[in-house]
Amino acid sequence: MDLFSSTLPDYAELFAFTNFSFLHGASHGEELMLRASQLGYSGLAITDECSLAGVVRAHVQAKEEKLPLVIGSYFRLVHADKSPACGLIMLAQNRNGYGNLSELVTLGHMRAVKGTYLLTPHDLSKPDKEYEHLRGVPDCLAILVPDFPAKEDALSAQIEWLNETFPARAWVGLILHQRAMDDIHRGSVEFVAERHRVPVVALGNVVMHVRSRKPLQDTMTAIRVGKPVAECGYDLAPNAEQHLRSRLRLTNLYPAHALGQTLNVLERCTFSLDELRYEYPDELVPEGFTHEAYLRQETYIGAHKRFPAGIPHDIQQQIEYELQLIDEMRYEAYFLTVYDIVRFARSQHILCQGRGSAANSAVCYCLGVTEVDPSRGNMLFERFISKERGEPPDIDVDFEHQRREEVIQYIYRKYGRDRTAIAAASVDPPAARRATRDGQGTRHRPANRRQGREEPSVVRSLTGPVESLRGVRT
Repeated sequence: MDLFSSTLPDYAELFAFTNFSFLHGASHGEELMLRASQLGYSGLAITDECSLAGVVRAHVQAKEEKLPLVIGSYFRLVHADKSPACGLIMLAQNRNGYGNLSELVTLGHMRAVKGTYLLTPHDLSKPDKEYEHLRGVPDCLAILVPDFPAKEDALSAQIEWLNETFPARAWVGLILHQRAMDDIHRGSVEFVAERHRVPVVALGNVVMHVRSRKPLQDTMTAIRVGKPVAECGYDLAPNAEQHLRSRLRLTNLYPAHALGQTLNVLERCTFSLDELRYEYPDELVPEGFTHEAYLRQETYIGAHKRFPAGIPHDIQQQIEYELQLIDEMRYEAYFLTVYDIVRFARSQHILCQGRGSAANSAVCYCLGVTEVDPSRGNMLFERFISKERGEPPDIDVDFEHQRREEVIQYIYRKYGRDRTAIAAASVDPPAARRATRDGQGTRHRPANRRQGREEPSVVRSLTGPVESLRGVRT
């Protein structure tokens, strides 16, 4: 860092969207972290809308850059009649706060159709008895995002609710994007916040890591609202200020106290994804058993069924070696979870088969997860599980597709729908054809004279939008 940069106020960005805020964020989480590091930021918060999906890639990059990452989410709260209430950022302070934030995200999505969510101020200040533990979202910090331009009466009511719901954990955000009414907005926010004695914190409302992503961000906005870019009008951002700006630029725009509050918030948020560990249900073992004892019992019961004439000496040695390693790595619950599901499937005569590197495990064979007899091959158990990897093994089990739903419903029944979810293994970028098709809908097309009608907004050409975005710099 040069001498000039060292004289500028420190700053942490607390309001940033990644591309996981679909059709809003125009940059990857890792791009945001890298750019924040290059600009000398003290930290960065990833706050995708009602989602935590973008934090994983950002976390990996943050570790590489040695830059503090704050994990949070942004919510658009609505009243019971679905009218807008306020915008709110929640930031996890610690592991418990992250758990509460995760549950809040889940609650919002479970109440609405796929792709949307529903949360009200009542859910945070006076939740139903079932969610009483989420009152005030313990161990999370709250930042109110006022409407632009702020109206003092409405803002006053919002801050009063904010103070009551998050005592000593509340801030009012100030966003300045060099718009025509910035001065009026700033004055209203600072006046009302001071009246309620709530600190004001600077926010960037970032949707891209560099300003040259603006054409891409405009294109995504056009796709989202279903119009050509040329017809989007005020749906588009008026300028490219929603990028990670230099500290010099921020110093010239924001009051010093608002910049300083970003560091106060940053210091109170110490949670890291590295603190998370696998946690398995308590229902896996009968009363009076430990995970270790129950896994050993079931393994040897299965071994005697597999080898009715007696367990071969080398197989018993292999079982003991695996059980010892599983115990050292504390993976018993993982094996028992898979065993429980497979045992149910077999009890219902549902065809299932473990595959992959799990076939190298004598324990998996004895539990009935796989059908590869370890006495008939040269196994390499370390391909399946090892101390060096430091993570649970990957046990893949295939179920016959006609009856797979029965297995899914069993899991829901046993563990509860509030603790069970279907997760995607990965999120792939849209296929080129689909991305091109959606992009074409944002470009104005002339009338189709041959057919005497307007050309559909989604057209068949695969070249136009690709060429139109070639000039976008990263």
